[in-house]
Amino acid sequence: MLLDDASAEFHEFFERHYAELARLAHLLTGETDAADDLAADALVALWQRWDRLRQARQPLAYARGVVANLARGRIRSAVRERRRITLFWSRSPQKVEGPDVADVLDVRAALARLSFRKRACVVLRHAFDLSEKDTAVALGISVGTVKSQTSKGMAELERLLGGRAAGDLVAGRRNR
Repeated sequence: MLLDDASAEFHEFFERHYAELARLAHLLTGETDAADDLAADALVALWQRWDRLRQARQPLAYARGVVANLARGRIRSAVRERRRITLFWSRSPQKVEGPDVADVLDVRAALARLSFRKRACVVLRHAFDLSEKDTAVALGISVGTVKSQTSKGMAELERLLGGRAAGDLVAGRRNR
């Protein structure tokens, strides 16, 4: 089967970025099963607009933004569903304690406790090594908001994990 230029470009984009987008979705939602679905849904949305997006300067930033928005929607939907179940069963929600740190720090548990925006900023800045500007483009927010949300997110992680552990996360990123 012969592919036209647009199809070939999109296929190359898909091959190059699908795993990264799925990893981003997994880190934002904490759901392994949902990560592939969210990345696939984002790429379907990109394909539908590929004629315009292929001319854009940063189609990957747009793709990250689509994944972030889909993840936000999934999280909000899950929260609404939990609230409905709680109301239905007339039970108060169980309190979630801090992350379990027996032998290994559970960074995912700590990240899950951050607000979506803080989590997205921390993940994109520290797990994906994006610049503040690229993070802002991906999330559709200002660079100043990225700076403040990243700083607040890291402060919360330090509180949850301990100052040394959160510092190790950032130091580990720099050593890669």
